[in-house]
Amino acid sequence: MNTKEFFAALDLLEKEKGISKNIIIETFEHALISAYKKNFNQATNVLVDINEAAGTIKLYQQKTVTDEVTRPQEEISLDEARAINPNYDLGTIVNFEVTPKDFGRIATQTAKQVVKQRIRQAERDNLLNELKNREGEIVTGIVVKDDGKHVFIDLGKVEGLLPIREAMNPEEIRPNSRIKVYISKIEAKNKGPIVYVSRKDPNLIKRLFELEVPEIYDGTVEIMSVARDAGDRTKICVFSEDENVDPVGACVGPSGQRVQNIVEELNGEKIDIIQYSKNPEILVANALSPAQVTKVVVDESQKATTVLVPDTQLSLAIGKRGQNVRLAAQLTGWKIDIKPESEAEKLGLELALA
Repeated sequence: MNTKEFFAALDLLEKEKGISKNIIIETFEHALISAYKKNFNQATNVLVDINEAAGTIKLYQQKTVTDEVTRPQEEISLDEARAINPNYDLGTIVNFEVTPKDFGRIATQTAKQVVKQRIRQAERDNLLNELKNREGEIVTGIVVKDDGKHVFIDLGKVEGLLPIREAMNPEEIRPNSRIKVYISKIEAKNKGPIVYVSRKDPNLIKRLFELEVPEIYDGTVEIMSVARDAGDRTKICVFSEDENVDPVGACVGPSGQRVQNIVEELNGEKIDIIQYSKNPEILVANALSPAQVTKVVVDESQKATTVLVPDTQLSLAIGKRGQNVRLAAQLTGWKIDIKPESEAEKLGLELALA
């Protein structure tokens, strides 16, 4: 085996791919020992000596000097050891070269396998590190196939896995179609990283608004919270410390174009944009949009509110299957109990109406 070429190749790999030369040599040594044991039926103490300067690879069987030899493959008597070297004493390790004549071919094959393995591992590690930095981002991919449990999406260097439960609706999953997905989790596996993506994650909404609204991207407008029924309706709460900036207007965009772009990306999902307020009465009233609110009564101790609405607004405030009030509660973090004005007197809330 031409070890000079081998070490030159290792130097090149370390420079170009960042694979440690020492790690490859260590792996190579272990692989050579395994190959020796497999091909020559040897399974006792074996040492590999790789001499880069001399260009040699040798194998040695190691035996320990003992008073009484009970394991001949691993031990040597003191008399036998001193016949080799008078300075040997009990406990000394004596090396006997056992390099087979045909071992050069085996070493060459093993070296190729080890290098290929380390290159693949390094590429997987590099890809994993690169992808880890993208966790929590939006990426655009092309739908490849659907196996009933996952949708496989081509993300370029790697395939993304979109669990069916994380897809908004089956209609959007069409082979060769381009979709934006949120990278929710990345797992390291032996065959390479697995990238899990989502279309339902509320963070998808945040990232879409960051892409569409410059004021959010540069921090002028802040997204305070998001509540979402994926594929149907989303409520997003926004705020700006700059009094000259209308956070809701910035998100809606000229002629509503910014929010419309996001709605189209989400296949028609409705989006309510509300303005944040530190005052829970204003915040809860805003969150129940598009319903009109007459009064919000706050119970700070229970972090709960009772909301009075005109009788004609009751169904709108509650929403279909309770969706509007449920999303408003998620968005604000407050419990919300909606009552029609006609029940105000019965509930002892006439003063609130006054």
